[in-house]
Amino acid sequence: MSTLSFTLILISAVMHALWNLLVKQSRHKTVFIWWMFVASGGLFTLALPFLPETFYWPDNRVLLLVTIGAGCFVLYHLLNGRAYRGEDLSIAYPLSQTSMVYVPIWGILLLGERLSLVGLGGIAMVIAGTYSVQMQQFSLAELLRPFRRFSSPAVRAALAAGFIYSIGSIAEKSGVRNYSPLYFTYFLVLIMFGLMSVNLLRPKYRTHIGAELREHWPLIVASGPVMMGSFLTFRYGLNMAPVSYAVPVRQVSILVGVLIGILFLGESCGRVRLLAATLILFGALLIRLG
Repeated sequence: MSTLSFTLILISAVMHALWNLLVKQSRHKTVFIWWMFVASGGLFTLALPFLPETFYWPDNRVLLLVTIGAGCFVLYHLLNGRAYRGEDLSIAYPLSQTSMVYVPIWGILLLGERLSLVGLGGIAMVIAGTYSVQMQQFSLAELLRPFRRFSSPAVRAALAAGFIYSIGSIAEKSGVRNYSPLYFTYFLVLIMFGLMSVNLLRPKYRTHIGAELREHWPLIVASGPVMMGSFLTFRYGLNMAPVSYAVPVRQVSILVGVLIGILFLGESCGRVRLLAATLILFGALLIRLG
């Protein structure tokens, strides 16, 4: 993995953690995320005339891939929301991150990627760290706890979220191979915004749209460049690196989130979170070497 692609994805991870911090401070999360897309999409549109890269319309294949990616990521968020409403975070979160198990498989089988043993070791460490970050203690029972509730609709939603995200990642990688990451990201944002707008037409959200803007407009304004930066740096990094490496490296955002929680939000850092963050960090470094 090249230094440039690794650096871009690390920057994306930091920005991803920052915009998740903004979401945590909002009242109505779904509505706030929609406003974030309004801010980032609006900023992106205003910047288009000044961008140095020449625009050309994507072909039907790229349009299909960007639509698949957008649909998968919106569905991922909806399934995650359903999982978190029905189960404890310590159960739902690890299962929703199983995308990293699928992504290397799809990368090898569908995209012909080749991974080194060092890189595979790094992926395994990131998966272990991501899975364990919400565990409450070190024990076999705690390790297996999320898998003991397959009958729960929330558990199935979390597992489906992980699978859906992996499909979206492969669609993205295929798309940015043959089309500008800049404009691929722009169309991705527009389509995701459209899909989320349809969801916000539901009566339970309508009354919160104006209220969320009035209460948190400074956060919404700040979210525009943060989200746009996160999206762009990841897709440029994805264009230069195997998706099997790019998706796990972006999990460094969890490490950044843990640090933000400790330093700025007064959250405690137990042994489990410290070990999980360390695994993610060293896993990312192994992927860089791989």
